[in-house]
Amino acid sequence: MTRHPAKNPRLDQRGDNPETELIGMNLSRTRILVPAAWLALAGCILSALYILSPEKMTPADLRSYDASIEKGRYIATISNCASCHTAGDDKAYAGGLEFQTPFGALYSTNITMDRETGIGGWSFEDFYQSMKQGIRPDGSHLYPAFPYTAFAKMSDEDIASLFLFMQTIEPVYSPARSNHLEFPYKLRELLPFWKALFHDTATYEADAAKSALWNRGAYLVEGPAHCGACHTPRNILGAERKDLALTGGVYLDRVRTGQFREWSAVNLTPAPTGLAVWSKDEISAYLKTGQTRHAVVHGPMNEVIMNSTRFMTDADVLAIATYLKDIPPNEESDVGEPSSEQLAAGEIVYTVHCGSCHLPTGAGDNILGVSLIGSAIVQAPNPSSLINVILYGPHLPEPPFVADRTRMKMLGKRLSDDDIASVATYIRSSFGNHASAVSPAQVKRQR
Repeated sequence: MTRHPAKNPRLDQRGDNPETELIGMNLSRTRILVPAAWLALAGCILSALYILSPEKMTPADLRSYDASIEKGRYIATISNCASCHTAGDDKAYAGGLEFQTPFGALYSTNITMDRETGIGGWSFEDFYQSMKQGIRPDGSHLYPAFPYTAFAKMSDEDIASLFLFMQTIEPVYSPARSNHLEFPYKLRELLPFWKALFHDTATYEADAAKSALWNRGAYLVEGPAHCGACHTPRNILGAERKDLALTGGVYLDRVRTGQFREWSAVNLTPAPTGLAVWSKDEISAYLKTGQTRHAVVHGPMNEVIMNSTRFMTDADVLAIATYLKDIPPNEESDVGEPSSEQLAAGEIVYTVHCGSCHLPTGAGDNILGVSLIGSAIVQAPNPSSLINVILYGPHLPEPPFVADRTRMKMLGKRLSDDDIASVATYIRSSFGNHASAVSPAQVKRQR
């Protein structure tokens, strides 16, 4: 509906019309009050920003920590810094990688030692502030796409070691790309409000009631490995939901066509829709090799395995597995029971296209097909990853970490949206699995 401006009486320039004079006075008063209102609002915002400005956290002298370059190299690896800060093979850590978010596009920054476009001019205190509080040396706030919400939990010694390692990275001249965020999210001035609500700067504190191995796993998952960044659902302001920590998240990343589409990160708790059927040894093996009888690494998880977790020590992957198997099981509520017609149609598609490798029982033959029984990928609240695998085939890493690369071909060109929705629904509702139905519209959105 088109809105038209209200019609005002024409002002009498002689001023001898009482009605005209009244209107003129109101208009003049409006011209005075509007700027005053904006000034008052600006004053309130500035006052709030002053109140919310975090107190500067000052680390101890760098030389006082038991820190080393080699420790820092390991921290950088398990934190997977290279995957997010490298856009091209010839520009390691030089930034420029695109991230699509519900709020617009962000690009990672240059963290090489280039003094002009990287962090070569940063002091240890500057680096510490960015890791703990998400603040640049100039005082501006970093977007939480840089997961300082997790890195803040790291020990000062690990942050110091990471800083020492970063100083060894060769400088690369690579100016930051401009972000393209929607209003008002592009206003960094609003980030102090976000941090006041959702950011805790406290270092991880060990749970005295748990073992040293469990605490090491908790530290890794919640801190440097920042698993929750992908595996925890977020609220409308982009903050992780603590009530559903590690129950699975949804994010945007590229599919094999190069387009950005939704992906669902699995539930990492020991719930039936998560890692209930996984043993600690299987979790450890997956983090090291990218494959178990329950899953084969594919899609965005490739970089996590290939650039990070496969280089972890055996003790650290066991620590992560110990922690994940001991946290309380939790999952999002699920709705949308499938119809008998959709299940029947899905069973036919499964028998023709899937059963030879995954077997009629869904147990898989351990060579060509993984088990679908209790699969976290299959049962994710958002079925996008399952749909992507059916549409495009699993985007597998290079050998030797996945020995057989013929597990599954692309079915997107063979099957209609209705067929894929039906077979996905059938898989999500069979073999002991329980998850909501998949609609043709959800499949179409992933094409």
